[in-house]
Amino acid sequence: MRLPDTAHTSRPWRIHEIVPDFRLEDVWALPVSGGPDEFPALVEGFAAGDPSQRLGGAARLLWALRWKLGNLFGWDDEDGGLGARVASLRERLPAGLREAAPGPAFDALPFSSLYLLADEWAAEVANRTMHGVLHLGWVSDGDGGWRGQMAVLVRPNGWRGSAYMAAIKPFRHWIVYPRLLRAIEREAAVRLAPE
Repeated sequence: MRLPDTAHTSRPWRIHEIVPDFRLEDVWALPVSGGPDEFPALVEGFAAGDPSQRLGGAARLLWALRWKLGNLFGWDDEDGGLGARVASLRERLPAGLREAAPGPAFDALPFSSLYLLADEWAAEVANRTMHGVLHLGWVSDGDGGWRGQMAVLVRPNGWRGSAYMAAIKPFRHWIVYPRLLRAIEREAAVRLAPE
């Protein structure tokens, strides 16, 4: 379920001090809940997954189309990414975060973990269209439980990046994210099922 921007902006996340020049694109409640110490399992599952395998139907087709277009137009070439077109956000991290382990490596996506805390994780990606941050948080539900929350922050690369982000927005909201959230819910049910 989509959440208002304030579900992200009103929390004292560390990411706010690191990316003040990025805009908040999306905030979603993740269909994952658990105890206060179960956030690392959510993060590991996220990093280990391959969305092209999680998604079905139209979402999988859109995912494949995005990578084909990226290849055709050179959006994802190495010289357009982290360390080439843009510096890694790890350079912006305060000393305490920079010295800590960044979090898990991604199995299938071109993201790099930035930092992992008890209730917050951030990873970045960059290409010729934008520099983006995936942010997961573990939020108290007020009744002793916790739930996952996802935010996407971006800094588009010029007018082409802004046009690209605007063009994909309806597809993200109506096709990709709903199916991705259902897949996350299925995976969490399996991972957290009693043995």
